[in-house]
Order: sequence, then C-alpha cells, then structure tokens
Amino acid sequence: MANDFGHLFKLSSFGESHGDGVGVVVHGCPSGVKWDEQLLLSNLKRRAPGGSMLVSDRKEQDLPEILSGVFESVTLGTPIAMVVKNQNQRSADYDDIKTQPRVGHADDVWKAKFDHVDHRGGGRSSGRETLARVLAGSVAEMFVKQSLPGVSIECFPSAIYDLVFASMEEFEASLSAQGAESSFTALIEQKSNLKNTSDNPSDLTSEEFKKIRNLRDLLIQAKELGESYGGVASVQVTGLPKGLGQPVFHKFKADLASAMLSIGSTSGFEIGDGFQNAIAKGSELHKQENSKSYGGDSGGITTGELLNFKVAFKPPSSVLDIAKKGRHDPCVVLRALPVVESMTWLVIADHLLWKRLDRV
Repeated sequence: MANDFGHLFKLSSFGESHGDGVGVVVHGCPSGVKWDEQLLLSNLKRRAPGGSMLVSDRKEQDLPEILSGVFESVTLGTPIAMVVKNQNQRSADYDDIKTQPRVGHADDVWKAKFDHVDHRGGGRSSGRETLARVLAGSVAEMFVKQSLPGVSIECFPSAIYDLVFASMEEFEASLSAQGAESSFTALIEQKSNLKNTSDNPSDLTSEEFKKIRNLRDLLIQAKELGESYGGVASVQVTGLPKGLGQPVFHKFKADLASAMLSIGSTSGFEIGDGFQNAIAKGSELHKQENSKSYGGDSGGITTGELLNFKVAFKPPSSVLDIAKKGRHDPCVVLRALPVVESMTWLVIADHLLWKRLDRV
C-alpha cells in the first residue's frame, strides 16, 4: 500500500480512524529549522472535528507527541516522528458497513483490493488520515517560512453547494474589526451567532448576512436530515520564487495536482483559468497581460507570479440514516482547508530542496 508522499521532503503516514492513533514520519527536513509548536497546534485545531456545530461531532483534542527529530526546539535533520492518539471512537456506529458498503465511499474497493480491512470509521480511508498530512505539512511550513519568509498561502471556500464566495475578504472584514482569529471556521462562528433572529448586525452587508445565514442553516439542516454537500477550495500562494518544478516529470503543477487529488473526497483540480483556457482563442489568451490565467506555472515551473488553483470536493458519501447514526461532516470543505494548505506546503518544500540540488 502506498503510504508515502514526496521525493526529497517526504512523509510516511500511518494509522486508522478507530485504531490507537494516527501519525507520520517526515524525512528530508534539514537540521536547524526552528520548531513552532503553536503553528503545529493551530493547524491541527483547524482540522480537528467537534469545533463547530457545522462539522462532525466527534471530539478529539489531537495533541501530538513528538517522538524524534527535534531537540531543544530545533530540527536535527533526522526523521521526525509524530503521533496523535485517538480518544473518541464509536466503532459500533459502523457495524453495518462491514457487510453493506456505503455508496460512493471507498469501502467496497478497499475490501476488493486488500481483502482484510478495518471497516471502523472507514479505517485508513477515513478523513482522519488527513491528520498525518497536517502534521507533516506543518513541518514543511516551518521549513519554507524560514527559507523563504515571503511565502504565504491563503485558502478559502469559494463555493459550498450553490453558495458562491468571491474572496477571503468577504469573510475577514468583520474579523479584523473584532480582532478574532483569521480563519474561516472562526468567521462562521462570529458571523453566525444570529440564532433564529432575522436582525442584520451593523457590521454585515446584506449580501454577507445572506450568505453566512444560508450557509449556517444549510449545514445544520444537512446534519439533521443526513444530507451532505460538496464545494470548492480556492488557493492563492504569494512569494514563490521562479524556478520551482521540473520541466518534464514532476512538474510543479503536476505534483500539486497529485497532492490535491490524493486527499479524500476530492473530485477535481484546476490551476489558473485551466478549463476556461481550453475554450479561449490563443490570440487572446497568450497576451502579456493575461499571464495570470496560467496560474503562476509555465511549463511545469513556477514563474514567480501569484500561484492560484482550485480543488473540488464531492459531497461526503455518508448520508441519510448512516449519517444520522454516525458523526459525519455535512461538507468536508470547512475542515479540508488546512489539509489543502498542508499539501501545498509539502509540495513547495519538496521542490525547494530539489531546486537546491539543481544548482549543485
């Protein structure tokens, strides 16, 4: 079974949803990287279930234990092993899927491929596997930020079901005024404390109020009815240097696509104006002022411009009675944001090391 990702900056993940724990071993992180525990804990908290009524009710603290590779808050250059113990499993909720696979889930194909599987909570095909990605991605973020301080990633849900959001600014406008944490989940909590009132707070525009209220109602109702919805995560990466990526295999955009489509529930990837470009006229597309439509990648190599791409997620496959009985996300996009960011940091870290070798 393939459990590794990366070439030079590499992760090996392990663990099942209802096993003793989930963890990762990170290979290739250079020595001398300052360990940022708060960054790690913050990323894990954003991914964790139970933080909002809009996501899974499973309660997990997700506190990591660092087993190796870090000494006196600095990386050693040796493998970094981390594990998080599972604490809140309810395996009996999944007894039925042992003999009745969920439509649209990996239950049946995993059983057909490997014969003996852990069906509890989906086993290794569960979204809990992404915890290992966030652990490793946080290490990659520490390394990249120390090497390239100007690099930053913004990831926001540009669509959830039929609700469309134009930019992160729509969400952060009132947050900045209140000094709250700048995250989508925090924003939803801040702006959705409207309960059943129809009053429109003064710091919300009518359009913002409508979107937040509708999203809140949509997802709460979905949990009650056992419904689920898909969505789109949009990503913008600023500060990347020119020259990351290989020109044939392991193009930067190819490794990004591989990283994103390896995340559970993903159903599509688009860099720049990818699909719109497919129906454009070349004489119009290939103008200097249209360079942003390429997404910051040309020939598989970063151009130094804004890198932007989108990742589509299908509705979770646990629906109706199964969803009501278990504890499932009505839409995975909210908790997938730190996972998408983590996989992006991992690709950047891998290609940053590769670029160093290019010049040897």
